[in-house]
Amino acid sequence: MMNTLKCKEVYMIKVLSFVFTLFFFIAAGIAFADAPQQVGGFVLNQDIKKFEDRVIMDTALPVRYAENIEEVEIKFTQGFKSGLIAYGTCDQPGHIVRIKLKYADSSKKFYKDLLKRFKKRFGEPDEYRGDPFKIVDAWKWSFVDAQNHRISLILQHNTKDEQEKMGNSVKLTNTTLMEKDLLC
Repeated sequence: MMNTLKCKEVYMIKVLSFVFTLFFFIAAGIAFADAPQQVGGFVLNQDIKKFEDRVIMDTALPVRYAENIEEVEIKFTQGFKSGLIAYGTCDQPGHIVRIKLKYADSSKKFYKDLLKRFKKRFGEPDEYRGDPFKIVDAWKWSFVDAQNHRISLILQHNTKDEQEKMGNSVKLTNTTLMEKDLLC
């Protein structure tokens, strides 16, 4: 009797292990498929030259404390007030590593609508990045894409902090590519 019970327990453990492993691989596949790669028509890991008609290359400046990364301003883009596109200059010269865009609509209502849409598309955020008083209200999602690159997406609403961009903004970063360029 005791031996039969142990066999059943071992069998159940094996079945549960298989089910959890299968679930992990399915969930991981979904996470890879859902990792965002673009915002505002700009695409991570694409050559900045593909977007020369949408950016002002004369504004290129190295990012402070990250001199291997340069940022350029965007030209008028429907729905956005301004933006900066960062690209590497060393590991993969010209490849876009970060997209920062400020929405034309700076209202809290628009932010709440965006947050709702982001949650529907990407699930609940991984981390709250704002302050406790919600002067800066920011949420971060973290992903791993099919190339095993770490991608971060931050949606932010700022009402008063002058150190940050006022209004609503989105930042999409390929952290893996950015780090590779910084180590170059």
